[in-house]
Amino acid sequence: MVLLGELLMILDLHRQGLSVTAIARRTGRDPKTVRKYIERGLEPPAYGPRQAGRPSKLAPYLDYLRERVAAFPDLSAVRLTRELRERGYTGAYTAVKRFAAAIRPAEAKPYEVRFETPAGQQAQVDFARFVVIFTDAPDTACIVWLFSLVLGHSRHIEARFVLHQDLQTLLRCHMQAFAAIGGVPIEILYDRMKTAVTGEDAGGHIVYNRSLLALAKHYGFLPRACRPYRAKTKGKVERPFSYIRQDFFLARSFRDLDDLNAQLRTWLDTVANIRLHGTTQRIVSEAFAAEKPELQPLPAVPFDALLKLERRVSHQGDSEKASEG
Repeated sequence: MVLLGELLMILDLHRQGLSVTAIARRTGRDPKTVRKYIERGLEPPAYGPRQAGRPSKLAPYLDYLRERVAAFPDLSAVRLTRELRERGYTGAYTAVKRFAAAIRPAEAKPYEVRFETPAGQQAQVDFARFVVIFTDAPDTACIVWLFSLVLGHSRHIEARFVLHQDLQTLLRCHMQAFAAIGGVPIEILYDRMKTAVTGEDAGGHIVYNRSLLALAKHYGFLPRACRPYRAKTKGKVERPFSYIRQDFFLARSFRDLDDLNAQLRTWLDTVANIRLHGTTQRIVSEAFAAEKPELQPLPAVPFDALLKLERRVSHQGDSEKASEG
């Protein structure tokens, strides 16, 4: 049975020009059901007699869902289902997904062709800005940065919150991520962050940071910068930022940065990296186990991540630090 709220949403999506298939994918309904209700419009549906003794399994949790979505509109249906299961819910995920969509309809997004990468070929790296209030300092809003490295083939995520997105932090995060996955991809794709890309030469070729190039040479990977204004080429890392925000970060409390990263590590190990990926339709951990042998081995000696700081003297004679380019 389609509730009135869901029926109105189906009709509204149809008015916006979405196809029956797109509406079915969005609502979790069969295309034949969607087509039937579009043809019927707002005509009251004729239902057969309801079987007694079979109340909706979701009914006792509707108020909870309304409160959670009202307080945190971006919480994913997967996260909401997990919370309900912790409270005793035994029904289907699709029921939660449909109800959440009915009370929080999302904007329709255009279809995009996705290009998959071979195992061990590529990882994507970026930083994302988060604002958090730690319970140890409840009067101060703190800006933290989420470093994320995502393997393009398996979608395995390595991530860590840090206080800065400077060059030394970038290098250290790479080293920690490589150690965690036990290998190195052939290439890493970057947005044009200043710590990775310093500009272009006269011939229009990308100029990378010297320290990043030294790291790449040591570990044996090729840095690649995505094209200007084409951030979608890094979708495999930027979509996980949204996923991490919605499924992990929202509606939680953290004592301090260490606690934030400890909770993130647990979530990565018990949720994100063992889930069925919606695009690849593979279990991430199983895909990673198959991809890991294709990664390049870690170097035998550690990388010297100590940054060299050039110094310049101002007209007043004061010594200043100049960050390495």
